[in-house]
Amino acid sequence: MTYVHCEALLFDMDGVLIDSTPAVARVWTKWAVARGFNPEEVVAHAHGRPSITTVREYLPNADHEAENRGVERAEIEDLAGVVPLPGARELLESLPAGRWTIVTSCTRALAEVRLRAAGLPAPKLFVTATDVVNGKPHPEPFLKAAKILGIPATGCVVVEDAPAGIRAGKAAGGRVIAFPTTSPPDRLAEAGADWVVKNCAAISLGSAKNGLRLELDQEPV
Repeated sequence: MTYVHCEALLFDMDGVLIDSTPAVARVWTKWAVARGFNPEEVVAHAHGRPSITTVREYLPNADHEAENRGVERAEIEDLAGVVPLPGARELLESLPAGRWTIVTSCTRALAEVRLRAAGLPAPKLFVTATDVVNGKPHPEPFLKAAKILGIPATGCVVVEDAPAGIRAGKAAGGRVIAFPTTSPPDRLAEAGADWVVKNCAAISLGSAKNGLRLELDQEPV
């Protein structure tokens, strides 16, 4: 067991709290096929980053906002298989209010729909792609989340599954717990993850006088 002290937790959503991988793959596969791109490549590039970033990369001369609205509509409509990942609900419910929030590359509308579909609690304030100028791997999303909580980013632990998110968390000054839900452990370590554990079920909350004391079950993943 590994013990980690911090002031707050900043959670990515998809691949960390929610399993939306099948829905994401379906939507981006259809988008890629319709535009003549390799769907596997597009799906891999899309994960963990704002959707408009992927649109801009593949269609530099298109109406990016219109394309992105189409992707968002498709993702909002496709909720089949969107469920909480193991341990997510239990961990969130064990955390004190004001000591955690969500930092997602989804738009706010999509994030709210997926959280409801998965039956997970939403913090009063959280950060989405709608709320930032620069998405992950830029540190802005995590810096904004720390500011919302009134806690220095250096006192936060980020929970991520994507290399782009890990890099964003580290650039913000936080430490990072990573899950191998969408990327293999070696890629997570290469991106800078401090710890790699299986999922939220491997994180429990211990007692602490100040802040949070996390207990990490670091069985091989």
